[in-house]
Amino acid sequence: MANLNKVLLLGNLTRDPELRYTPKGTAVADIALAINRVWTNEQNQKQEETTYVDITLWGRQAELAQQYLTKGRGCFIEGRLQMDTWEDKATGQKRSKLKVVAENLQFLPDGKGGPAGPQQPSGGRPAPAQSSGSPQGGSAAPHTDFHEEDDIPF
Repeated sequence: MANLNKVLLLGNLTRDPELRYTPKGTAVADIALAINRVWTNEQNQKQEETTYVDITLWGRQAELAQQYLTKGRGCFIEGRLQMDTWEDKATGQKRSKLKVVAENLQFLPDGKGGPAGPQQPSGGRPAPAQSSGSPQGGSAAPHTDFHEEDDIPF
């Protein structure tokens, strides 16, 4: 049987990111998103509910979140669900909490006309170059160096 553990969330931060480092130096940030749902009930009245979700970011994504995100900013998270379990020190009872481990983070505009954040995706890869002067998909080589092949294998 196939399995899938994928979460897509779009919401606003409820607090500033909390950044820390593991003993080996890996960055870890905890954030929480507020995700609003609005619908109309059977009496044609507007209803609203908010769900709060805890999210953990690792590595460069954690550092970028600390640098660019603040309480109230919007972001889009792709990630996976993870169950954390621990023993409560005060009562000795087993506790558990479902959270999201982020695999991709995208910054959203701040609603005040400000930028969405860094100009590269949070995965650390450079953003694809966008050029308005030449068509996309073109070669970097000058047109004079192009020789058309007569025999195309596909």
